[in-house]
Amino acid sequence: MPRKMATSMSMDPVFAREPGQLLQLVEQSVSLGFWRLDAREGRPSWSAQLARLHDAPEGYAPTLEDALARYAGEHRSELRAGIRACLEEGTPFDLEVQLHSMQGRRTWVRCVGQALRDPGGAIVGCEGLVQEIAPSGYAPGTLLRHVVSMGGALGSGEAFATVDRQGRISYANGEAARMLAPGGEPLVGRKIWSYFQKRARLGLEERFMQALEQREAIELEELDAQVRHWLELRGFPFGSGLALHLRDVSSRRRAQQHLMLLEGSIARLNDIVIITEAAPYRAPGPRIVFVNEAFERRTGYTRDEVLGHSPRFLQGPDTQRSQLDRIRAALEQWERVRVDLVNYTRSGEPYWVDLDVSPVWDESRRLTHWVAVGRDITERKRDEEKIQYLAFYDPLTELPNRQRLLERLGAAAGEGGPGRDGALMFIDLDNFKVLNDTLGHQKGDLLLQQVARRLRNCVARGDMVARLGGDEFVVLLENTPEKPLDPLTAAQSVSQRILDALGEPYVLPGYLHHSTCSIGVTVFGPARSGVSELLKQADLAMYQAKAAGRNTVRFFDPEMQAVASENAALAADLRQAWRDNHLAIEYQPQVGMDGRMTGVEALLRWEHPSRGLVQPDHFIPTAEETSLIIPIGHWVLETACAQLALWARHPGRAHLGIAVNVSVRQFRHPDFIDEVMHCVRRHGVPPGRLKLELTESLLADNLDAAIARMRNLKDMGVRLSVDDFGIGYSALSYLKRLPIDELKIDRGFIRDILTDGNDAAIAGTIIGLCRNLGLEVIAEGVETEAQREFLARQGCHRYQGYLFCRPLPIADLEAFIDRAEGGARLTPEPSSAGS
Repeated sequence: MPRKMATSMSMDPVFAREPGQLLQLVEQSVSLGFWRLDAREGRPSWSAQLARLHDAPEGYAPTLEDALARYAGEHRSELRAGIRACLEEGTPFDLEVQLHSMQGRRTWVRCVGQALRDPGGAIVGCEGLVQEIAPSGYAPGTLLRHVVSMGGALGSGEAFATVDRQGRISYANGEAARMLAPGGEPLVGRKIWSYFQKRARLGLEERFMQALEQREAIELEELDAQVRHWLELRGFPFGSGLALHLRDVSSRRRAQQHLMLLEGSIARLNDIVIITEAAPYRAPGPRIVFVNEAFERRTGYTRDEVLGHSPRFLQGPDTQRSQLDRIRAALEQWERVRVDLVNYTRSGEPYWVDLDVSPVWDESRRLTHWVAVGRDITERKRDEEKIQYLAFYDPLTELPNRQRLLERLGAAAGEGGPGRDGALMFIDLDNFKVLNDTLGHQKGDLLLQQVARRLRNCVARGDMVARLGGDEFVVLLENTPEKPLDPLTAAQSVSQRILDALGEPYVLPGYLHHSTCSIGVTVFGPARSGVSELLKQADLAMYQAKAAGRNTVRFFDPEMQAVASENAALAADLRQAWRDNHLAIEYQPQVGMDGRMTGVEALLRWEHPSRGLVQPDHFIPTAEETSLIIPIGHWVLETACAQLALWARHPGRAHLGIAVNVSVRQFRHPDFIDEVMHCVRRHGVPPGRLKLELTESLLADNLDAAIARMRNLKDMGVRLSVDDFGIGYSALSYLKRLPIDELKIDRGFIRDILTDGNDAAIAGTIIGLCRNLGLEVIAEGVETEAQREFLARQGCHRYQGYLFCRPLPIADLEAFIDRAEGGARLTPEPSSAGS
């Protein structure tokens, strides 16, 4: 009760009741109870009236599952889904379900729920009410109880009438008139029992008069005298007589008679038999009216447990949706259907049935029932699965065998349909024959099993590892929409993982074995060679690896092999440089229109002992392909935040920010957002001093996910910039959706901005675009005063380039900042190298 209402009522002694007492009065008068569910605790609380509706003992505190268990099985999942949607999405629900109280009483109730939200709008739980649809608490003399209990018969199109204390009809709606007097004669004033057969009238009169005198309900089925239909009649007492609900149940009576004939002949069949009424398949669906003994033995359910329920409770997580759709379509067309279906016993054990569902008709070709006869075929299915497994899998390693590989490779290579890009890797263990000859085949088999496990761990989900026989294995990588990949890059990465994994020691009984492998790779496209040709190419490449000294990988294409070897060498050198801490960070200042430094960009550097200075655009792609970019990127981020923390304590440098480049793979890593947040918090730096420079290639795939991640970073306070704008996937429709602070004009447009009209136009367009969108703009690669002046005239007033300073180690940068603060002027660098 609202506080204002409670206060006003308390002023009058007549209404001197506590709000809790008034709530109890409301609950009792309309037979409803209230509940509330806390999302954190997961345990409901309910009012005393709701406990009484459940016939629960005093002080009983149910769990959510305890409370749901009190509702009929066919409604329980619907109610659970309603509560889940309310908690997760705030969706209200209003359901009519059957309640089984703790004392065994069954009643229909209306369950209503809505979300509870905190002041910030977050869902913290839900609450609602449960109201008995036909409450026993209504006074016998009110028509409300009778109308409610009959489902609103006055407006539902069903037959409804009332009789006075002498049994005379005092009111009849149109449906009752059509049912009792199809000839149109008046009903009002006639005795209700006069409409039934003469042989039953005396008994009916006695039953009606007894119900009228003792003010009790009446329920019966009798044969109508005029049209010889069986009618179901239910009467409820009210102040001036009985309220009657009538229903034509002739088809049900005929169906019951038909069913009695069926039951005797099928009750003892060994096959499972289920008979349902001929109701539509849609919810709530057909209800079971008969099961035989074989059903009880196989499922573990008793007849009493399943009668009146939909057969859907036999379904489970592995029940085939396609087969259920076939059954549904057949039932809707009143046709026979036969399927193999997975069902579940009461204990949750799956079993297979060969299910034949047939319609049953009465003598007037009216559909009365569905008969489902199921033969248990679980053993047959297990045998089929075993045969299938033996046909396509290697029993020793449990990997796909040659036959399965050929099928999959044929599909990938385009035999019989469109092909895909991919890579085929032929793997042979080095010196395996020596192990078999010296230690025996048993230890050899154990080694092969360990090799199989390691190979599976080297590939992604969806890639195939197969055993051809002996010590020969094959890996198939495919470019699919679900798992896009560049075959060459993927083969290089996977082959290196395989070399590393198979080169680790093997623990065999009483023996630590060391082994290596040789790998041959061929890359193919949709219109490449056939299956046999691909296997031959991979095999030849593998022998090249053997000839090269084993424990290595070779690609079939010589030109590709050269590229792959160079990339592999670069990747190995980069991995070693990372381990030896040979990577460094330099910082290049960024300045504003007044010449003051506003921040720096952190740039990764690698000085190789023999290669010399390796350019970032050469080794960064390799770091991405080998996933080294993840730890390297984390190190750069940590270093930048640590430097910001130092500058924050220096009054003259606290305003400086640091821009950090973020690669595509780093940005899409699941832990990246948390990593940035923890890094900023750990060093205690203002998040606005950290700027993440993102490449346009992020926009090429899954734009919505990229925008969501960017918004998370923006909510954190981190600034975002799109690097090298104009050379990648730029699109105005994308740009206006991006939650960014800045665009960075690529140095390629700045280099010839004074001599190339196209570059000048593009730069001017980008600057104007930023001005209209309210974004900052910065130009990189500014090397001359003339370039800076041109950009300033266009409206760009932030710059980065050799005109101001080249990238510097942190010590040199600190010295540069000190000179700049002292008023020293830095002359332009003579080099034309980019920034």
